[in-house]
Amino acid sequence: MRRKDVSYAKFGYIFTFPFVLAFLIFSLYPILYTAVIGFTDMKGLIPKPIHILDNPFQNFKDLLFDNVSFRKSLTNTFLLWITNFIPQMALALLLTAWFTNKRLNIKGQGLFKVLLYMPNIITASTIAVLFSTLFAYPMGPVNSLFQMLGWSDAPIFFLQDKTTARGIIAFIQFWMWYGNTMIVLIAGVMGINPALFESAAIDGANGFQTFFRITLPSLRTIMLFTLITSMVGGLTMFDIPQLFLAGGPDDSTLTTSMFIYGQAFKGSYMYNRAAAASMIMFLISAVLSGLLFYLMRDRDAAKMKKIQKQMHRKAAQTAAREV
Repeated sequence: MRRKDVSYAKFGYIFTFPFVLAFLIFSLYPILYTAVIGFTDMKGLIPKPIHILDNPFQNFKDLLFDNVSFRKSLTNTFLLWITNFIPQMALALLLTAWFTNKRLNIKGQGLFKVLLYMPNIITASTIAVLFSTLFAYPMGPVNSLFQMLGWSDAPIFFLQDKTTARGIIAFIQFWMWYGNTMIVLIAGVMGINPALFESAAIDGANGFQTFFRITLPSLRTIMLFTLITSMVGGLTMFDIPQLFLAGGPDDSTLTTSMFIYGQAFKGSYMYNRAAAASMIMFLISAVLSGLLFYLMRDRDAAKMKKIQKQMHRKAAQTAAREV
């Protein structure tokens, strides 16, 4: 017989305590510590007293105005993210519309989804070796193909051209992640009320009208999630640029994460400068996330809340007059 005075809420706290403890130790503390040392003179391998700088924002100022390498890494990061995210989202939406179209009734969808998602589960080191081999100089599959088709008379050093190097890395990122984005969007479509699609079909809506008038508006939350995760992943891009070209040629594929890693663990071990760069990227991510939340907000719900507030205000004013 169940006792009425037993509180089961404590078990929820017990089960969540390990996660909260791990978050405090391994996530929150490092974040706060990084934020603090960004205002100090902490550097070098040998422990020494740490002091807050006379101008606490000196490290941030040096990075933004005096450090050409950091500004270049920031430009590269945004460029690589945009050039891989736009085609990634476009192809993912196209495949989502294809797989979820009841009229087409695609056979073997499970196999297609597995094959399209597979690049996402291959390790970054394997992919870096694969593409290094494909574009190898002077003998490589791509060079051999170009010469066989008569597109070039001599081997091309693809990885020494800045634009080509950026394009290959952007393609790798696109190829690795479009399957994951597609799966997330398909899951979102599966959560839409089927009655909406049935009503659209009865009203004579074609595939394009159904997708743009029903599917996309209903995927606002899923799209916001995809945009945020893609933005954070793009701004923290590290493994492929580092393993594939190590930032070359001439820092054309150097990303901010690689810059931070280099400042903290190479050369003079400038922990303070690395921390300052990390905080700058955190602020950029926070601002862009806030902007995305604002742009992707439910405008109808916002209008309804505004109308409700106006009605409550008028009701309060009316009540005050009557009193």
